[in-house]
Amino acid sequence: MSKIVVVGANHAGTATINTILDNYEGNEVVAFDANSNISFLGCGMALWIGNQISGPSGLFYQTKEQFEAKGATIHMETPVDRIDYDAKVVYATGKDGTAYAEPYDKLVLATGSLPILPRFEGGDLENIQQVKLFQDAQEVVDKLANPDIKTVAVVGAGYIGVELAEAFQRNGRKTLLVDMAPTCMANNFDPEFCDLMAQNLADNGIECHFGEGVDHFEGKDGKVTKLFTNKGSYDVDMVCVCIGFRPNTTLAEGGDFELFGNGAFLVDRHQKTSRDDVYAVGDCATIFYNGLDGGPGYIALASNAVRSGIVAGHNICGTALETPGVQGSSGICIFDLKMVSTGLTEAAAKRAGREVLSTSFTDCQKAPFIEHDNPDATIKIVYDKATRAIVGAQIASTYDMHGNINMFSLAVEKKVTIDELKLLDIFFLPHFNAPYNYITMAALSAE
Repeated sequence: MSKIVVVGANHAGTATINTILDNYEGNEVVAFDANSNISFLGCGMALWIGNQISGPSGLFYQTKEQFEAKGATIHMETPVDRIDYDAKVVYATGKDGTAYAEPYDKLVLATGSLPILPRFEGGDLENIQQVKLFQDAQEVVDKLANPDIKTVAVVGAGYIGVELAEAFQRNGRKTLLVDMAPTCMANNFDPEFCDLMAQNLADNGIECHFGEGVDHFEGKDGKVTKLFTNKGSYDVDMVCVCIGFRPNTTLAEGGDFELFGNGAFLVDRHQKTSRDDVYAVGDCATIFYNGLDGGPGYIALASNAVRSGIVAGHNICGTALETPGVQGSSGICIFDLKMVSTGLTEAAAKRAGREVLSTSFTDCQKAPFIEHDNPDATIKIVYDKATRAIVGAQIASTYDMHGNINMFSLAVEKKVTIDELKLLDIFFLPHFNAPYNYITMAALSAE
C-alpha cells in the first residue's frame, strides 16, 4: 500500500483520486489544491453568464466532503510552494498559514493550465476580465448586474471566446468579438465550417472583428472605456480576454523533467513522467494524439483530463493500463448551430505535412419526406491519401447530430478507411436518418 499525494483536485485530479479510492483499498491519499472549490465545469460558464441556466450549482460534481467520506485528506486553499523530488516531500502553505511537509510514495501532478494574458498597455484597468475559474465567472456575473456595462468585447475567437460572445449577447449586451485570425475557431474546423459559425454570429447581432490584433486599452477613472486594435478603436465597458492556455508546470523546478515543446510534462502511456513515482495528468501534461499517428501532443479538454486521471490512478496502484490516445473530439453549440469535430482538419493535416484528401456532403438529417425538424447537415471527412485511413471529420447542423462524431473518433483511433465506411451498416429509420444518409453519401463521393 502507498501514500499518494495529488497536487491539484480539479477534473484530472478528481478522476485520479476517485479511481484510487473506488478501486484500491488501503492507500493513503492526500490532496492539495490552491482553489476553494473542486470540479468546476468551466464549459458551463457561458451558459451561466448568458442566463441559459439558473445558476452555477450544477457546474460542480465533486466536493471535499465526498472525498473525505471515502477516506482522503483534502487541503483546500493550500497552494504547494515546492516539491523536493529527491527526498519525495511536498511543501505547502494553507490559507491560515499552516505549513505542510507531506512525504509521498507516489506523486500526481494535476496542476492544470493557466490563461495566456499578454501584457497589453492598459491591461490592468478595471473590467478587463479573464474567465477560467468559478470566481472569474462569478465576478463577471456580478458586474453585469450594473446596467452601465452596455458593451462587452471578447478578445479571442476560439471555443471559449465564441461561447462568451453568445453569452453576453443573450445577456442583453452589445457584443464585439475580436481575433487576429481571419475567422473564428480556426484551430478546430476548416474554413467552410468556420465561415458558417462566423455568419451565425453576425446574424445574431455579434459584431465580428476578425483579422484585428489588440494593441492597447484606455480607460477613465480606472475603468476600461476603449479597445484599440491595429485597425480601429471601439468603445467598451468590459473586455474578456480568452486567447488560450498554457500548461501550469511551475512545480517542475528542481525535478529535471522531460518537457514538451510548450512546457507540458512529457508523459508515457501510463501517465508517468520522466521521474520515477511521479505522474502528471490533465492540462499540465502531454497526451497521445491519434490524429498525428499517436505521437505526443497537447489538447486541453476536460474529457481528456478525466481519462488521463483514470489511467494514472490504475497504474499508480499496480494495474497496468495504457491510454489508447485521443482524437481531440470536441463540439460547440451557438445560437442553435451545432458543430462537432474529431481528429485532424484538412488544414491542420496539411500544416503537419500530411497528404490528405477530403470528401463533403450536405443533406437533410432524416428521410426527405419528414416535413418537420429535418434541417440539413453538412459533413466533411478527411482521409490519408496513401493509406485512405480516416484522420478527421467535422459535422455542422441545427439538428443534434453530435453522436455521429463519436463514431468518427473511433474510426480515427482504429484507422478505419474511407472505403470501409462506404458500406458500413448504418441503420435506417425515417425518424432518424435517410436511406442514403449523408455519412454514407460522403464516403461514396470520395475519390
